[in-house]
Amino acid sequence: MSTALRTPRQTVELLLRATAEGTRDQMADLYAPDAMIEIPFAPHGIPAVTTGRETLRARMNAAAALLAFDSVADVTLHETADPEVIVAEYRVHGHLATDGRPFALGYITVTRVRDGLIVSSRDYGNPLEAAALLEGTGIGRAAQSADCA
Repeated sequence: MSTALRTPRQTVELLLRATAEGTRDQMADLYAPDAMIEIPFAPHGIPAVTTGRETLRARMNAAAALLAFDSVADVTLHETADPEVIVAEYRVHGHLATDGRPFALGYITVTRVRDGLIVSSRDYGNPLEAAALLEGTGIGRAAQSADCA
């Protein structure tokens, strides 16, 4: 399907499917070259703002060595009065690549899609849940190292 023919809903559905079944590169390919991702409640070591698809790709691939995503569940998508914006509620289930410890993290995202690509997203997760999972994994350091790539 051409990116111009994808609706915001279809684009977010593809992102969630790629999260569970695809690669981090497939996820990154759904973002515009100049996309901006905001994580207002980012845990220590994780940047609150990421700008650019390739920076996001590097960060995603660095984190892939530590976090493996197995499924996405409890998905609810809300279309908004703005035709470019969709709100998604979901849980990502996975495991730590280092020791196999399972995790489930809940998110709400506010995503703007233009011409079939994500141009911006504000991602809200439980900061305490994320901090507990990330403690001792090196994920914050991996994300910071990706900034230098």
